[in-house]
Amino acid sequence: MDNKAALYHAHIYYEPENRTIAEILHFRLSELTKPGDSSPIHFIGQLRDSKVIPHPIPQFVIHIAKENFEAVLPIIASSGLRALVHPLSGDDLADHTISAQWIGEPLELELASFRPSGAH
Repeated sequence: MDNKAALYHAHIYYEPENRTIAEILHFRLSELTKPGDSSPIHFIGQLRDSKVIPHPIPQFVIHIAKENFEAVLPIIASSGLRALVHPLSGDDLADHTISAQWIGEPLELELASFRPSGAH
């Protein structure tokens, strides 16, 4: 998919005690990843068992085309895991805050390293 602005990023969080649930969800979402632009999931990352700033707990990421939200977000929600979903606009601070939506209980992110778009 060439239009990066049409992509959304979902960070799907898990605790060590619910890693198995994350593995099952990861597998389920990977089944939706197909070659080409028509795939509901354009990318699925590895389970990361430690924090990766700005994310305070383990997580994995997926890239979703905006037109596939209706199909993918309920799958994430049905897992019982929390997720942060945001656009990939190039403004990481806005993407992770004012442009983001949460599935489940929000986490406090470590945002100090992000600068607003255009800031030097």
